Amino acid sequence: MAIEIFTDGASSGNPGPGGYGTILRSGQHYKEISGGFRKTTNNRMELLAVIVGLEAIKKPKQDIVIYSDSKYVVDAVEKKWVFGWLNKGFEGKKNKDLWIRFLASYKLHNIRFQWIKGHAGHPENERCDRLAVAAYLQKDKLLIDSVFEEECKRQSLL
Repeated sequence: MAIEIFTDGASSGNPGPGGYGTILRSGQHYKEISGGFRKTTNNRMELLAVIVGLEAIKKPKQDIVIYSDSKYVVDAVEKKWVFGWLNKGFEGKKNKDLWIRFLASYKLHNIRFQWIKGHAGHPENERCDRLAVAAYLQKDKLLIDSVFEEECKRQSLL
């Protein structure tokens, strides 16, 4: 039986405060994970939702199905773009830090992605969206996405 990971990311502004929501399900086991950041992007949160789900699985070589409404994430992996980006050192690509972190977990398992339409009544996707939004609305608990904020500072100086 495959482990199922449901994910969603959200941000209020792009960039702006953002969060991710992740659900892991395997048989009777069920876990929800979420977190929020003071300044980030929707794509970063979509990708981080996947990463957090994968990193929560401690035993390697698992069969995993990841459900995501992010074409950015699903296409990057299923169409093998991320491997080309890796071979070119992620030259000119955003979210290099997160893609490298993703690939470290990706190679440990047998993973298949399934794109699902967002905000279309898929119960787990809707729950992940609520987790992501609730995470970034907790202003006193927002984390700092230091890599992203440093990139923003560098770009504003150019």
